[in-house]
Amino acid sequence: MSIGSALVGVVLATASVTVASAVPSLSGVPGAPGDRHVARESATSRWAWPLDPAPDVARRFDPPDQPWLPGHRGVDLVASVGQSVLTPTGGRISWSGVVAGRAVVVVVHGNGLRSTFEPVAAVAPVGTSVARGDRVGRVTSSTGHCTPGTCLHWGMLRDETYLDPVSFVGGAPVVLLPVP
Repeated sequence: MSIGSALVGVVLATASVTVASAVPSLSGVPGAPGDRHVARESATSRWAWPLDPAPDVARRFDPPDQPWLPGHRGVDLVASVGQSVLTPTGGRISWSGVVAGRAVVVVVHGNGLRSTFEPVAAVAPVGTSVARGDRVGRVTSSTGHCTPGTCLHWGMLRDETYLDPVSFVGGAPVVLLPVP
């Protein structure tokens, strides 16, 4: 086998792993064991964008190299003040309040997953069960890193680990990098 053939094999193997891990499972939990052969249509039908219509992404997920370093632990979605915020999948409103001067709503989805939304004023009390697409709040005006525009910051966590929310709605593109 030539070096060129070996490099092509490595690139293809890496691409296979990348594609398999980018496809959410039928349970709606990307990367869950045993989910590698589930069709994308089945998986993404359990998750939806928290804004309707599907928004533009103003700023993508950019996790820090270490938990204590700066990064962008969610995505900023172009929004308008007063726009309805919808739960991306079923769950329960577990918390709402103000953090650092910004209104926040948290929805627990199960399997250790929870969505955080800010700046969002809740429209239902803590403890309310919600189905995919139910209104959980409305975007409020707030100065922040989207100023002078308005955006919804959507964070997604599994336990204490931040995840890319876009991967749950099937919008994460697979990118192959060149082999040095």
